[in-house]
Amino acid sequence: MTKKIRGVTFEENLSNSMGLEFYNLSHRFGYQSPNWPYFEDVKIERIHYHAKSGVLSQRITTSMHNTTHIDAPAHVVQGTPFIDEVPLPHFFGSGIVASIPKKKWESITYDDLEKAAGSAVRPRDVVIVNTGWHKVYEDSEDYFCRAPGFVPSAGEWFVEKKVKVVGHDTQANDHPLATAIGPQRNGPLHPHLAEEYKAWSGGHDWKEDFPDWEPVHRILFKNGILGIENVGGDIDKVTGKRCTFALFPWNWERGDGCIIRLVAIVDPKGAYRIEKGEKF
Repeated sequence: MTKKIRGVTFEENLSNSMGLEFYNLSHRFGYQSPNWPYFEDVKIERIHYHAKSGVLSQRITTSMHNTTHIDAPAHVVQGTPFIDEVPLPHFFGSGIVASIPKKKWESITYDDLEKAAGSAVRPRDVVIVNTGWHKVYEDSEDYFCRAPGFVPSAGEWFVEKKVKVVGHDTQANDHPLATAIGPQRNGPLHPHLAEEYKAWSGGHDWKEDFPDWEPVHRILFKNGILGIENVGGDIDKVTGKRCTFALFPWNWERGDGCIIRLVAIVDPKGAYRIEKGEKF
């Protein structure tokens, strides 16, 4: 139930006194972590370190949309809540991890979600989608520019099912070509993909196939549904299962989103109980 890490004893994720199993669903954050194509790189500086000061303190410069993170509605939709304004129940709760394998540029649709999770999803669930793309998460065009992604019908499915949080192992809450990577506002960041898409799609113009800018972001956020991007870690170990999720961001005033430690929690014996708040 315990193990030593650098000489210090800790309880283990899958074996501990609470009888719970904890699964990390976040990619690591750090120096040169994979970054969205138009964001400044992460900078990490040691302000104090042991040889100098007898203590370690670090200063970080980063976008909050790096590695596994959650978007606030205000990230895309003006006049909607910032991350500190979203009530805490939206960062915790029951839900499912659904397997929807997808290849380059393929769409994740209403029908895909209904087939994979329609009989399992419940109102106010957290729904995490495993496409398999967490396995190619790295500083690459393939991951950020050629991933599959949600299309508007998927957003409509989440609204219809009254989901409260959506997560996925791809680069954005939208198909990449419906973001600035493609022919949208602030883009295209990679104009050379236009001809590649035309060849891949059998002659389609990407402007016609993706006429709107981040439509799924807008569908989700206007309906109070939060979105987690770049899910990873041990997602395969909980795919096809119902879990409890914790995904708390910073209490950041006017925050547009936040890097999170997304955790799936399983209680195999069903014996753990949250405290009732009794006085001690």
